[in-house]
Amino acid sequence: MSSLKQLQDLIHEKYGIEPSKLDPNASMRETGGLDSLALAEFLFAIEDHFGITMPDSDANIDTLGELALLVDKVRAAKTA
Repeated sequence: MSSLKQLQDLIHEKYGIEPSKLDPNASMRETGGLDSLALAEFLFAIEDHFGITMPDSDANIDTLGELALLVDKVRAAKTA
């Protein structure tokens, strides 16, 4: 299962937002209605779900697509 699909499922589980309503290239703040606190909580949920630590330097990521790429990058670095 792709990271993007897993992130969409995780958002649905945590916030009840249907994956079909989340454009991977649109702002999660604008299209998903998530505020900065919800996004911070979501990052912790991602870390728990994937067993990774997200880098602080990428805290400004705002789209699900960018987030999926970062998750893939962190997961790849962890297994390398």
